[in-house]
Amino acid sequence: MPLALFALAISAFGIGTTEFIINGLLPELAQDFAVTIPAAGLLVSGYALGVAVGGPPLTMLGGRLSRKTMLLALMVLFIVGNLLSALAPSYGVLMAGRVLAAFAHGAYFGVGSVVAADLVAPQKRASAIALMFTGLTLANVLGVPLGTWIGQAFGWRATFWVVVAIGVAGLAGVLALVPRQPRPEGGGLLRELAAFRTTGVWLALAMTVFGFAPVFAVITFIAPIMTGVGGFSPGTVPVVMAVFGVGLVAGNLIGGRLADRAVMPSIYGSVGLLTLLAVVVALVSAHQLAFVVAITLFGVAAFATVPPLQTRVLDAAAGAPTLASAANIGAFNLGNAIGSFAAGLTIDAGLGYTAPAWTAALLGLVGLGVAGVAGVQARRLVTA
Repeated sequence: MPLALFALAISAFGIGTTEFIINGLLPELAQDFAVTIPAAGLLVSGYALGVAVGGPPLTMLGGRLSRKTMLLALMVLFIVGNLLSALAPSYGVLMAGRVLAAFAHGAYFGVGSVVAADLVAPQKRASAIALMFTGLTLANVLGVPLGTWIGQAFGWRATFWVVVAIGVAGLAGVLALVPRQPRPEGGGLLRELAAFRTTGVWLALAMTVFGFAPVFAVITFIAPIMTGVGGFSPGTVPVVMAVFGVGLVAGNLIGGRLADRAVMPSIYGSVGLLTLLAVVVALVSAHQLAFVVAITLFGVAAFATVPPLQTRVLDAAAGAPTLASAANIGAFNLGNAIGSFAAGLTIDAGLGYTAPAWTAALLGLVGLGVAGVAGVQARRLVTA
């Protein structure tokens, strides 16, 4: 694989770390800014909203730039956002820094997926995308636990300074290693927007939303599932989350290899397995060893969906992939929000802490249904 892919992965590692690090620093942030824990938690949802809403418009604004220049500009924005967070004198300024970094997140993974796919032979596109996303998955295994420890030992601002340093390393890597790719002939904003007139692109985005929604339906509430149903001690939650993160890394690489062979079958298989494992998680949640095994396999299936879903969007928007790719990153985050919200409703309804896993299974069935419709539509286009 080209060294440029590792430069993209370094930046992805920094972006993934800043996305999830707030979860481990909520008590410190709430105390420092004299806000409640739920208010501090809005820094998480504010970031997710920034990814979903900010990525596509920012991608459109950068449509006149070469893709390498766009990546460099996005990394500068990411660094500025985290620098603002590190220096934030108030909660509002911290939120602004989070949203700026989130804008960079949505557009970076969209543009970066296209760049990664173009760096390799057509039959290795999904593996190249998976390698870039490995940085995001490694952030859950290494970046978040390390960042949480730094924040608890030296203050939460120190964590953001470390993320700034990772961002600078990513910027340098992109500058030195990513080649300048010629802009596609006949490209531009109008051509990118024209991709959204095709049913295939919208079906691909819908597959991402509902195919990935089961992940956050379970993971958002993994702590109460573990402690309230499985009898785990609170101190074991980070350990299990790290093991789950290892599953994400493995699943991402496996999904890339499978999608290189056949994209739609990879989607059917990964989303189907994710749905089945959500049921298993619900059934074994009271048995500690079985739960750890099930949630690790759930992590494998979770990120095995990512390379084929991202590749499918690139295929559906052939000739104008950049904006559609960025929109798909927003679709992942919309799926995160839907999964988390739907699972939360079941808990509020008094259905218990296993209800999020059952909710995940139902969302997975919806994702499989959308994938089935997309597959039929794609076959009709081929035979037409």
